[in-house]
Amino acid sequence: MSDATQEGSSGAAPPAENDWRQRYWKKNLRLMIVLLAIWFTVSFGFGILLIEPLNTIEIVGFPLGLWFAQQGSIYTFVVLILVYALWMDRIDDEFGVSERNGKGERE
Repeated sequence: MSDATQEGSSGAAPPAENDWRQRYWKKNLRLMIVLLAIWFTVSFGFGILLIEPLNTIEIVGFPLGLWFAQQGSIYTFVVLILVYALWMDRIDDEFGVSERNGKGERE
């Protein structure tokens, strides 16, 4: 029987059974909020709000503000996706819900 069916038929599941799910979700949500805050700061803050002061700094002939507006936020987003994937692998391992076997391969 699925978890949803069991919870619906018996009212509420025991707190100990769902405790790990709540902790897992809180860690996942905290990680997402931190990474999205970083992305917002880089894309909106550096690319829009602080573009004029950053344009006074030039790197290889390009204004830094323009670089953040055009490519910096994209590169940051790609790096944050990688960080999220690696960090979630650790969290999955911590809670025993990893989809990999002991050799690091998918099961």
